[in-house]
Amino acid sequence: MIFLITHLPIAGIAYAIKESNLSGKVIVVLLFMGSMIAWSVMVSKAREMGHAKKVGRRFLSAYRKEAHPVSVFLKRQKYTGCPTYKIYDRTCMALGGVLESRGAEPEDLFMGGVGTSQKTLSELQMSAVRNVAERELADQVLLLENNMGILATATTTAPFLGLLGTVWGVMEAFGGMASAGGSSLSEVAPGISGALLTTVVGLLVALPSAVGYNILSDIIRRVTVEMDNFSQEMVSDMERHYLSH
Repeated sequence: MIFLITHLPIAGIAYAIKESNLSGKVIVVLLFMGSMIAWSVMVSKAREMGHAKKVGRRFLSAYRKEAHPVSVFLKRQKYTGCPTYKIYDRTCMALGGVLESRGAEPEDLFMGGVGTSQKTLSELQMSAVRNVAERELADQVLLLENNMGILATATTTAPFLGLLGTVWGVMEAFGGMASAGGSSLSEVAPGISGALLTTVVGLLVALPSAVGYNILSDIIRRVTVEMDNFSQEMVSDMERHYLSH
Protein backbone atom coordinates (compact mmCIF):
# COMPACT_ATOMS: atom_id res chain seq x y z
CA MET A 1 0.00 0.00 0.00
CA ILE A 2 2.77 2.47 0.92
CA PHE A 3 4.57 1.74 -2.37
CA LEU A 4 1.42 2.29 -4.39
CA ILE A 5 0.49 5.52 -2.63
CA THR A 6 3.91 7.02 -3.33
CA HIS A 7 3.33 6.46 -7.06
CA LEU A 8 -0.03 8.27 -7.09
CA PRO A 9 -0.25 12.02 -7.79
CA ILE A 10 0.95 13.55 -4.53
CA ALA A 11 -0.89 16.81 -5.04
CA GLY A 12 -4.16 14.96 -5.64
CA ILE A 13 -3.73 12.87 -2.49
CA ALA A 14 -2.82 15.89 -0.38
CA TYR A 15 -5.83 17.76 -1.72
CA ALA A 16 -8.16 14.80 -1.10
CA ILE A 17 -6.90 14.39 2.46
CA LYS A 18 -7.32 18.11 3.09
CA GLU A 19 -10.90 18.05 1.83
CA SER A 20 -11.86 14.85 3.68
CA ASN A 21 -14.16 15.16 6.64
CA LEU A 22 -13.21 13.89 10.08
CA SER A 23 -14.78 10.47 9.56
CA GLY A 24 -12.92 10.06 6.26
CA LYS A 25 -9.59 10.91 7.86
CA VAL A 26 -10.25 8.46 10.71
CA ILE A 27 -11.07 5.70 8.22
CA VAL A 28 -7.91 6.42 6.22
CA VAL A 29 -5.83 6.17 9.40
CA LEU A 30 -7.53 2.88 10.31
CA LEU A 31 -6.91 1.49 6.84
CA PHE A 32 -3.27 2.58 6.96
CA MET A 33 -2.81 0.79 10.30
CA GLY A 34 -4.58 -2.29 8.89
CA SER A 35 -2.24 -2.22 5.89
CA MET A 36 0.83 -2.19 8.12
CA ILE A 37 -0.50 -5.16 10.11
CA ALA A 38 -1.39 -7.10 6.94
CA TRP A 39 2.05 -6.52 5.41
CA SER A 40 3.80 -7.55 8.63
CA VAL A 41 1.76 -10.78 8.69
CA MET A 42 2.52 -11.51 5.04
CA VAL A 43 6.26 -10.91 5.42
CA SER A 44 6.62 -12.89 8.66
CA LYS A 45 4.47 -15.76 7.38
CA ALA A 46 6.40 -15.91 4.10
CA ARG A 47 9.68 -16.14 6.01
CA GLU A 48 8.24 -18.79 8.31
CA MET A 49 6.98 -20.93 5.45
CA GLY A 50 10.19 -20.53 3.47
CA HIS A 51 12.23 -21.69 6.48
CA ALA A 52 9.84 -24.58 7.14
CA LYS A 53 10.11 -25.82 3.54
CA LYS A 54 13.91 -25.53 3.52
CA VAL A 55 14.42 -27.34 6.83
CA GLY A 56 11.70 -29.84 5.93
CA ARG A 57 13.58 -30.95 2.83
CA ARG A 58 16.72 -31.49 4.91
CA PHE A 59 14.81 -33.51 7.51
CA LEU A 60 13.06 -35.74 4.97
CA SER A 61 16.37 -36.40 3.24
CA ALA A 62 17.99 -37.39 6.56
CA TYR A 63 15.02 -39.55 7.56
CA ARG A 64 14.89 -41.48 4.30
CA LYS A 65 18.62 -42.19 4.38
CA GLU A 66 18.22 -44.16 7.62
CA ALA A 67 17.22 -47.81 7.68
CA HIS A 68 15.35 -47.48 10.98
CA PRO A 69 12.45 -45.03 11.53
CA VAL A 70 13.75 -43.67 14.85
CA SER A 71 17.42 -43.26 13.91
CA VAL A 72 17.17 -39.48 13.47
CA PHE A 73 15.41 -39.20 16.83
CA LEU A 74 18.02 -41.25 18.71
CA LYS A 75 20.87 -39.34 17.09
CA ARG A 76 19.39 -36.15 18.63
CA GLN A 77 19.38 -34.37 15.30
CA LYS A 78 17.28 -31.22 15.59
CA TYR A 79 15.41 -29.43 12.80
CA THR A 80 14.10 -26.26 14.42
CA GLY A 81 11.20 -24.57 12.68
CA CYS A 82 10.17 -27.68 10.76
CA PRO A 83 6.56 -28.76 11.47
CA THR A 84 7.21 -32.17 9.89
CA TYR A 85 10.05 -32.81 12.33
CA LYS A 86 7.81 -31.80 15.25
CA ILE A 87 5.35 -34.53 14.22
CA TYR A 88 8.20 -37.01 14.00
CA ASP A 89 9.71 -35.99 17.35
CA ARG A 90 6.38 -36.15 19.20
CA THR A 91 5.52 -39.55 17.68
CA CYS A 92 8.93 -41.02 18.56
CA MET A 93 8.48 -39.83 22.14
CA ALA A 94 5.09 -41.54 22.25
CA LEU A 95 6.59 -44.72 20.81
CA GLY A 96 9.36 -44.65 23.40
CA GLY A 97 6.81 -44.18 26.17
CA VAL A 98 4.82 -47.22 25.04
CA LEU A 99 7.93 -49.39 24.80
CA GLU A 100 9.19 -48.17 28.17
CA SER A 101 5.87 -49.12 29.74
CA ARG A 102 6.56 -52.67 28.54
CA GLY A 103 9.93 -52.70 30.29
CA ALA A 104 12.13 -51.93 27.30
CA GLU A 105 15.14 -49.63 27.55
CA PRO A 106 15.31 -46.42 25.50
CA GLU A 107 18.06 -47.85 23.27
CA ASP A 108 15.73 -50.73 22.43
CA LEU A 109 13.93 -48.39 20.07
CA PHE A 110 16.52 -49.53 17.53
CA MET A 111 15.62 -53.18 18.02
CA GLY A 112 11.95 -53.29 17.16
CA GLY A 113 10.59 -56.31 15.40
CA VAL A 114 13.11 -58.85 16.73
CA GLY A 115 10.38 -60.94 18.26
CA THR A 116 10.73 -60.23 21.98
CA SER A 117 7.58 -59.32 23.88
CA GLN A 118 9.08 -56.10 25.21
CA LYS A 119 10.04 -54.75 21.83
CA THR A 120 6.90 -55.45 19.83
CA LEU A 121 3.58 -53.66 20.06
CA SER A 122 0.02 -54.83 19.74
CA GLU A 123 -2.38 -53.27 17.25
CA LEU A 124 -4.00 -51.28 20.08
CA GLN A 125 -0.67 -49.86 21.23
CA MET A 126 0.35 -49.02 17.70
CA SER A 127 -2.99 -47.30 17.23
CA ALA A 128 -2.21 -45.09 20.22
CA VAL A 129 1.09 -44.05 18.61
CA ARG A 130 -0.74 -43.38 15.33
CA ASN A 131 -3.26 -41.18 17.16
CA VAL A 132 -0.42 -39.10 18.60
CA ALA A 133 0.93 -38.51 15.09
CA GLU A 134 -2.51 -37.48 13.84
CA ARG A 135 -3.10 -35.09 16.74
CA GLU A 136 0.30 -33.46 16.32
CA LEU A 137 -0.36 -33.12 12.60
CA ALA A 138 -3.62 -31.29 13.33
CA ASP A 139 -1.85 -29.03 15.85
CA GLN A 140 0.88 -28.14 13.36
CA VAL A 141 -1.69 -27.30 10.68
CA LEU A 142 -3.38 -24.90 13.10
CA LEU A 143 -0.04 -23.27 13.85
CA LEU A 144 0.68 -22.88 10.14
CA GLU A 145 -2.69 -21.18 9.65
CA ASN A 146 -2.11 -18.82 12.57
CA ASN A 147 -2.71 -15.13 11.67
CA MET A 148 -4.11 -16.03 8.25
CA GLY A 149 -7.46 -14.78 9.51
CA ILE A 150 -5.96 -11.27 9.70
CA LEU A 151 -5.29 -11.31 5.96
CA ALA A 152 -8.74 -12.69 5.23
CA THR A 153 -10.28 -9.93 7.36
CA ALA A 154 -8.23 -7.24 5.61
CA THR A 155 -9.24 -8.59 2.22
CA THR A 156 -12.96 -8.57 2.93
CA THR A 157 -13.26 -5.61 5.31
CA ALA A 158 -11.01 -2.93 3.79
CA PRO A 159 -13.11 -2.27 0.62
CA PHE A 160 -16.31 -1.98 2.64
CA LEU A 161 -14.67 0.32 5.16
CA GLY A 162 -13.43 2.48 2.31
CA LEU A 163 -16.88 2.48 0.73
CA LEU A 164 -18.40 3.52 4.04
CA GLY A 165 -16.07 6.52 4.17
CA THR A 166 -16.96 7.45 0.60
CA VAL A 167 -20.71 7.24 1.10
CA TRP A 168 -20.47 9.15 4.36
CA GLY A 169 -18.35 11.88 2.75
CA VAL A 170 -20.66 12.23 -0.26
CA MET A 171 -23.67 12.51 2.02
CA GLU A 172 -22.01 15.28 3.98
CA ALA A 173 -20.94 17.07 0.80
CA PHE A 174 -24.46 17.13 -0.65
CA GLY A 175 -25.94 17.90 2.75
CA GLY A 176 -23.64 20.90 3.07
CA MET A 177 -24.58 22.10 -0.41
CA ALA A 178 -28.28 21.80 0.42
CA SER A 179 -27.82 23.71 3.67
CA ALA A 180 -25.95 26.50 1.87
CA GLY A 181 -28.61 26.66 -0.82
CA GLY A 182 -26.06 26.28 -3.63
CA SER A 183 -26.41 24.15 -6.74
CA SER A 184 -22.96 24.33 -8.38
CA LEU A 185 -20.91 21.17 -8.87
CA SER A 186 -17.80 23.07 -7.87
CA GLU A 187 -19.23 23.40 -4.39
CA VAL A 188 -19.44 19.65 -3.81
CA ALA A 189 -16.42 18.56 -5.89
CA PRO A 190 -13.88 19.06 -3.07
CA GLY A 191 -15.97 17.05 -0.62
CA ILE A 192 -16.52 14.24 -3.13
CA SER A 193 -12.81 14.16 -3.93
CA GLY A 194 -12.00 13.72 -0.26
CA ALA A 195 -14.70 11.09 0.14
CA LEU A 196 -13.43 8.98 -2.76
CA LEU A 197 -10.00 8.79 -1.14
CA THR A 198 -11.23 6.23 1.39
CA THR A 199 -12.35 3.86 -1.38
CA VAL A 200 -8.96 4.14 -3.08
CA VAL A 201 -7.10 3.46 0.17
CA GLY A 202 -9.44 0.55 0.98
CA LEU A 203 -8.66 -1.10 -2.36
CA LEU A 204 -4.93 -0.52 -1.87
CA VAL A 205 -5.19 -2.44 1.40
CA ALA A 206 -7.44 -5.22 0.09
CA LEU A 207 -5.64 -6.09 -3.16
CA PRO A 208 -2.18 -6.95 -1.72
CA SER A 209 -3.84 -8.74 1.19
CA ALA A 210 -5.91 -10.89 -1.19
CA VAL A 211 -2.86 -11.80 -3.29
CA GLY A 212 -0.77 -12.56 -0.20
CA TYR A 213 -3.55 -14.63 1.34
CA ASN A 214 -3.97 -16.77 -1.78
CA ILE A 215 -0.23 -17.36 -2.19
CA LEU A 216 0.31 -18.23 1.47
CA SER A 217 -2.78 -20.45 1.56
CA ASP A 218 -1.42 -22.43 -1.39
CA ILE A 219 1.97 -22.86 0.33
CA ILE A 220 0.29 -23.95 3.58
CA ARG A 221 -1.84 -26.45 1.67
CA ARG A 222 1.24 -27.96 0.04
CA VAL A 223 3.13 -28.18 3.35
CA THR A 224 0.06 -29.77 4.96
CA VAL A 225 -0.08 -32.44 2.26
CA GLU A 226 3.64 -33.11 2.71
CA MET A 227 3.17 -33.47 6.48
CA ASP A 228 0.22 -35.82 6.02
CA ASN A 229 2.17 -37.97 3.55
CA PHE A 230 5.16 -38.14 5.87
CA SER A 231 2.96 -38.98 8.85
CA GLN A 232 1.54 -41.98 7.01
CA GLU A 233 5.00 -43.03 5.81
CA MET A 234 6.46 -42.78 9.33
CA VAL A 235 3.63 -44.76 10.95
CA SER A 236 3.94 -47.45 8.28
CA ASP A 237 7.69 -47.70 8.94
CA MET A 238 7.09 -48.00 12.68
CA GLU A 239 4.45 -50.67 12.18
CA ARG A 240 6.85 -52.66 10.05
CA HIS A 241 9.50 -52.56 12.79
CA TYR A 242 7.41 -52.79 15.95
CA LEU A 243 3.96 -54.21 15.25
CA SER A 244 3.51 -57.78 16.38
CA HIS A 245 1.93 -60.13 13.83
